Amino acid sequence: MDVIHTDVLVIGGGLAGLRAALGARKRGQKVIILSLVPPKRSHSAAAQGGMQASLGNTAKGAGDNEDIHFEDTVRGSDWGADQEVARMFVHTAPKAVRELAAWGVPWNRVQAGPRDVIIDSQRVTLTEPEAAHGLITARDFGGTKKWRTCYVSDGTGHAMLYAVSDRTIAEGIPVHERMEAVSLIHDGERCYGAIVRNLISGKLLAYVARATCIATGGFGRIYQSTTNAVINEGIGAAIALETGVVPLANMEAVQFHPTAIFPAGILVTEGCRGDGGLLRDVDGHRFMPDYEPEKKELASRDVVSRRMEAHIRSGKGASNRFGEHLWLDITLLGEAHINGKLREVKEICQHFLGIDPAKQWIPVRPAQHYSMGGIRTDAHGAARGLSGLFACGEAACWDLHGFNRLGGNSVAETVVAGMIVGEAIADFCATPEGDMHVSTALVRDCREQENARFADIATSRGQESASVLMQRMQAIMSEKVGIVRNGDDLTVAVDELKNLLLRSRQIGLRSSAPGANPELTTAWRVQKMLKLALCVAYGALQRSESRGAHFREDYPRRDDAQWLKRTLAFWRDPEQRVPTLEYENLDVRHMELPPGWRG
Repeated sequence: MDVIHTDVLVIGGGLAGLRAALGARKRGQKVIILSLVPPKRSHSAAAQGGMQASLGNTAKGAGDNEDIHFEDTVRGSDWGADQEVARMFVHTAPKAVRELAAWGVPWNRVQAGPRDVIIDSQRVTLTEPEAAHGLITARDFGGTKKWRTCYVSDGTGHAMLYAVSDRTIAEGIPVHERMEAVSLIHDGERCYGAIVRNLISGKLLAYVARATCIATGGFGRIYQSTTNAVINEGIGAAIALETGVVPLANMEAVQFHPTAIFPAGILVTEGCRGDGGLLRDVDGHRFMPDYEPEKKELASRDVVSRRMEAHIRSGKGASNRFGEHLWLDITLLGEAHINGKLREVKEICQHFLGIDPAKQWIPVRPAQHYSMGGIRTDAHGAARGLSGLFACGEAACWDLHGFNRLGGNSVAETVVAGMIVGEAIADFCATPEGDMHVSTALVRDCREQENARFADIATSRGQESASVLMQRMQAIMSEKVGIVRNGDDLTVAVDELKNLLLRSRQIGLRSSAPGANPELTTAWRVQKMLKLALCVAYGALQRSESRGAHFREDYPRRDDAQWLKRTLAFWRDPEQRVPTLEYENLDVRHMELPPGWRG
């Protein structure tokens, strides 16, 4: 049995995982990072618009501070956020953005003097002060009172990921690529690392660690239409769930981004609307002011997505051979602006739609984008249920975002949470609790259990197809557990998903070849993804209110009296067909900003 020992094992090579690894390494811990793909190909590279930090350098950001950012974040979360975490986050974000600048991220900078911008479809001249010349600038994003989204044109995630990845190389942190954690090594109380599958050879290895951090991103691929990369299947969250003692929190809180190109589902940044782009219907009418007269296109993402879907339902959608959609108009920004600050959007439109967005409108429709739910952790990233297990980034329910995330806060969260959790991991390893006394028999048993699972799938003579089950799950989630939900659809979704979970135990393969066998990998993953889908659908069915991105048309109001609480989903018995749900109350007495009208 191949056993690899380290102090800290980080599962996930995106921004959150890399930054957590750097934090632990700086404190003298030996760190190994596992990644499905080379780190510079992680989904973090897809972030376009920017990261929020209250620098207050620009004319439209003047007077911004951590208190305003905090209020925007809590209000945007529809009072579902952990306010201790939100307060920590807003104070750390300015430090994080400056650290990234020192590491080489080429943030766009303030240029003193007059400049023309588009605000509410009108060309306006802003004058930037001489004292701010050369400082990090910001653009407008939805749900914020100030312009605070720092950006690198529309390739912010790409620039950040390359800088942080290069930093891990400089620090000598090894990244083991094409490796997938398939289960956690644990005894029900303490986590000791993970059993890991080499995706090239199919071989199982044991990584034994004093502390383990899951930073594997979201689970958007349980939906049919998603802006998520193909690797975002939620396996990190699933292996935590399958321990039986680690809960996933707020899984019903799933965000849909208003502007995914139609029909491909590829993200078009919120920066398009922040810079002045407009949403139009089949008649060319700008419809958002009809619904949201104050914020218009820059209302929170959940609000804009719902308004768009309602407008399509009212018969105002444009049509093509793939279905109905709306239009994003950025032609008024001008070719120079698009070529300079939205060049990735232009390339996406040219390659996937065959259009020039400086001259033609972009067909868009909301698509699944982000999961606010994930592994429940405390304010320092320690997972509930297993000592020695941590999580950060989108894989975790830290819980910064509550039931709706503001644009730009997730990119900021990756590096901010990475900073905080990396320090917490190092603190843990420096305590007696961080000492490791693991039985070799436990490691061997965990590995043999996973070997048996893969062997069972490979030798099964079942009649079910993994890809068919996957496609049906994705269709159910998109059709019945989407932007607008109701009890009847959710009941049907839960029943169908339960049936798919049973059928997934009868999957048969056409090839049982060892090594890089995509069919075997899909068969193994779909069983875990179905459990995540059930956590989302069943949690949504039980939550009889509307809060943030969770919108029930049969319960359209937020109900703080009954539902000011966080959902916790457990999967204690491998044979159970739906998660066990428990609830964690949010104590108003400890809130800095008590519940109020969201606006």
